[in-house]
Amino acid sequence: MFANGQTVIQYMEQLAPKHYAVENDRIGLQLGTLSKPIPKALIALDVTDEVVDEAIAVGANLIIAHHAIIFRPIAKIDTNTPAGKLYEKLIKNDIAVYISHTNLDVADGGINDWLADQVGIEEKGRVCLEEVHTDKLYKLVVFVPESHHEAVLEAIWRTGAGEIGNYDNCSFNIKGTGTFKPGEGTSPFIGSQGKLEKVDEVRIETIVPHSIHRKTVQAMLKAHPYEEVAYDLYAVDLKGRTFGLGRSGKLKQPSTLGELAEGLKKTFDVPMLRVVGPLDKNIRKAAVLGGSGAKYVRYAAFAGADVLVTGDIDYHTAHDALAAGISIIDAGHNIEKVMKVKVAEWLIEKLEEGKYDTEVVSSSLNTEPFTFI
Repeated sequence: MFANGQTVIQYMEQLAPKHYAVENDRIGLQLGTLSKPIPKALIALDVTDEVVDEAIAVGANLIIAHHAIIFRPIAKIDTNTPAGKLYEKLIKNDIAVYISHTNLDVADGGINDWLADQVGIEEKGRVCLEEVHTDKLYKLVVFVPESHHEAVLEAIWRTGAGEIGNYDNCSFNIKGTGTFKPGEGTSPFIGSQGKLEKVDEVRIETIVPHSIHRKTVQAMLKAHPYEEVAYDLYAVDLKGRTFGLGRSGKLKQPSTLGELAEGLKKTFDVPMLRVVGPLDKNIRKAAVLGGSGAKYVRYAAFAGADVLVTGDIDYHTAHDALAAGISIIDAGHNIEKVMKVKVAEWLIEKLEEGKYDTEVVSSSLNTEPFTFI
């Protein structure tokens, strides 16, 4: 059985929730419909005419891409223009286009973490350059009969609730007496209609991030034996996990700027890159940001990075970086192509878990617009 388009995107948004995106970013469904079975999905960095031809050739009716095809409101679709021809080809071949952009950049385990892995930045101590989203925290309180205390607690923990810093499975449990009188039409797990019951219960308290609170409550209700569950979920004035753009941290193996640059040419599979700073400079701490990174030179400097690995650096920003004492490796915007294989791997695993026959393939095309000579 093929997964419905909505199901495929639900898996995608587990990796890159839409609320992680920066304000006004063009993400989500941009063309077509997700209300259809998806025999095959194609993962691409850009949606070009050639990528659409590839989707047609492999039989994909959904493209999940990083860069949007619609950036601003459209007044008309003129099929004599390059953009209009692209939309027409997509529509005629029933190919939907879904965009995961800054939400995939920001996501834990998304593009910037994949790039940080490629640069060789240690996972321990790795931080984002600019905070974009902070997960709100809730306190979940639920009353459970002692017989089901452990089962309900385990169900809550399996969703990821109960994490405080580097500790997990955190909770507080108090034994007490619960009272209730089942009314007419009820089918109580304990007791009988019209009779006041006193039950040995446990009050469970734990922390739940906003990003998983619905899943946690659903899991708790499913594991709970009562017909009507007494629980509370309220916001607390504590800061949860932060998510943001870029990453910085110590290199697993310190090197010189020149050595790091040469290694990244192979790692990123690029024919050349631009380097700002002396090649014999020692690099112990690095920052990385997928996409255009000119704005983030000062963020990298503030984080104590010796070098920023990014793309699309302009002349004046390079001079400013030199003056500030931070080096730059401009490997180009196209290094974000790492998302093609990584997103495909994620979706393949999720679809296999769901026992769907939908195939996911990564685009084999290089959409780098520049030719290096």
